[in-house]
Amino acid sequence: MSRFGPNILITGTPGTGKSTLSQELASNTQLRMVNVGEVAKENQLFLGFDEKLQCPILDEDRLIDELEEQMAEGGNIVDYHSCDFFPERWFDIVFVLRTDNSILYERLQRRSYNEEKIKNNIECEIFQTILDEARESYKSDIVHELQSNTPENMENNVDEIVAWCKQWVPQST
Repeated sequence: MSRFGPNILITGTPGTGKSTLSQELASNTQLRMVNVGEVAKENQLFLGFDEKLQCPILDEDRLIDELEEQMAEGGNIVDYHSCDFFPERWFDIVFVLRTDNSILYERLQRRSYNEEKIKNNIECEIFQTILDEARESYKSDIVHELQSNTPENMENNVDEIVAWCKQWVPQST
């Protein structure tokens, strides 16, 4: 069975522009945006709440079960800040957004993140945690690092990914 469209993962530290990029891509392609946080919220796919970071704890296994059929069909842009738990077979390409720390700090402050959460996310970006996760979880030729500091970066990233989508050829599974 071949999929009707590619599956793309947009990942990176919170505040790098994943949701904005995913929304732009969805409006410029025939692909569906899958905001993992929203899917988890709608279906109550949580194990509990992290008081220190002030965020819910995702039930990754239940999320995978929830998305399996949709991902098998293809044509999805998955937006999430982590990537190592998704099945490798799901994605044709993975984009890791990176943002300079000073810009990222300001974005996280505007979101009213507490200092602990800001510090945690800035360290994640400094140590390229998400990029390393992606490189360890997927074939190296499908993992791409994209700068996401300016509106021009965003436009270039949209153009690059849309061009890639136009060249995508379905693979039989």
